[in-house]
Amino acid sequence: MSVDLERALDRISRVRGVRGSMYVAADDGIVVAQLLMETVNGKAVAALAAALARKVGGAAGVTGAGRVRFLQMDAADGTLLIVPAPRDLLVVALTDPRVNVGLCRLEMMRAAEAAV
Repeated sequence: MSVDLERALDRISRVRGVRGSMYVAADDGIVVAQLLMETVNGKAVAALAAALARKVGGAAGVTGAGRVRFLQMDAADGTLLIVPAPRDLLVVALTDPRVNVGLCRLEMMRAAEAAV
């Protein structure tokens, strides 16, 4: 993992309530880099994030909404956040329900820029 990617994931993971962050290949859901708590199944999160990004991106394209810049999926025990990045990557964060989504999104956007 490059130093820039590692630093970007570290900044995301320092946001209170973040359980983990990762770079994921958008096409196949393979983890490129990760920084996760031990209890997080990184492969499952990566696969879900890639599938969700493909489905929502396709639906946005069909409806003429344009390119998706941020996805948020809330569940009872947490939130999945996804930001598309250059080089066909996704920046993914898995969080507690009460995370500051705005701060996490800001760090994820910075992480997307680091992927260039």
